[in-house]
Amino acid sequence: MPAVLNNELKILLDKLVETYETMDFIKDDPIQFPHRFSKKEDVEIAGFIASLFAFGKRELFIKKLNQFFEIAQEKPLDYIIKGDFSEIIAQNFNYRFIKPDDMVEMLRILNLLYKKDGGLENLFAKGYELTLETQSKQDLFKYVTDYFYSRASQNAGAGFYFMFPNPYKGGAMKRMCMFLRWMVRKSDVDLGIWNFMPPSELLIPLDVHVGRISKELGILNRKANDFKSVLEITEKLREFCPQDPIKYDFAMFGYGVNR
Repeated sequence: MPAVLNNELKILLDKLVETYETMDFIKDDPIQFPHRFSKKEDVEIAGFIASLFAFGKRELFIKKLNQFFEIAQEKPLDYIIKGDFSEIIAQNFNYRFIKPDDMVEMLRILNLLYKKDGGLENLFAKGYELTLETQSKQDLFKYVTDYFYSRASQNAGAGFYFMFPNPYKGGAMKRMCMFLRWMVRKSDVDLGIWNFMPPSELLIPLDVHVGRISKELGILNRKANDFKSVLEITEKLREFCPQDPIKYDFAMFGYGVNR
């Protein structure tokens, strides 16, 4: 792409970020759930669970997440620590591939994580430290998924493994990239409560929408919306803003809305 076009594209994307990275974005996005809370552990647990459910039709998974937080009585950490997930079974809580047993498995392992292993920030921070050694971005996600895999029981079904896909199968890891954006970036929208990694190291949450927009803008040349495409898009956006490339996630959203 010619340099002059790169400059024009940067100007366009920066304007879209300015337009769409506002508090008004929150109310219709799954990031609304961690924004409900002020205590760090409540914020990260709410964000983590919201990100796991962020697939399919937005209005449906937001409705399902509202149901979950009602079950948890709007106290995510207390609910996890208490460890009584019987209401999930009693209400037959499910969403698409995720069945009640899958949900209970995830919550049970979160209980172990917060009682014994320091919580979500500690888990992701250790994964990030591993990437500094291996230089593989996927190793952060593998460290997280391995934690859940190694503690899963035979009750864990396909829905459990859908929540925690194996990053070395080449998928885009969109939901984990999005969760990290929420936790690491600090803005009017993103919460920025984790400090173990800089925003410059975040990766674009790539879905079909972002993939299509990236191709239209000439940012992505690959056909597949896979992890290699995540790296390609992120590297291009890093040219526009080295210290905070993933702010352009909002520009992708805005470009789609304008179209």
